[in-house]
Amino acid sequence: MTKSITDFQDEHGRITGWPSERRKPQQLAILHHLRGLFEPGVSYEAGDVKQILADHTTLEDPSILLTELLDSDYLATDGEHYWRADSRPGTR
Repeated sequence: MTKSITDFQDEHGRITGWPSERRKPQQLAILHHLRGLFEPGVSYEAGDVKQILADHTTLEDPSILLTELLDSDYLATDGEHYWRADSRPGTR
C-alpha cells in the first residue's frame, strides 16, 4: 500500500477516523494495516476481534472497521469465528 494513513492515526498509531468514499486508497490502506493485526491461519472469536479493533482505534464504534474488513475481503467469517481471508485456519 502506498497511501499514508498517518492522517487517520493518533500518536499511538490508533485509527482516529474513517476516510470518506472519495478517499478509497486511504480506506484500503487502513484495512491493510488492520489486517496485519491478525495472524495468518489463526481463528478468532468475535469478542477477540472486537477487542483487537477497539484496542487499535479511537472510533466510538469500531464495528464499522469489522464490517469494512469483511466486505473488502481482508477478514472472513463462518458466522462464529473470524480469520484473515488470505489464510483460512488449518490451511497453512
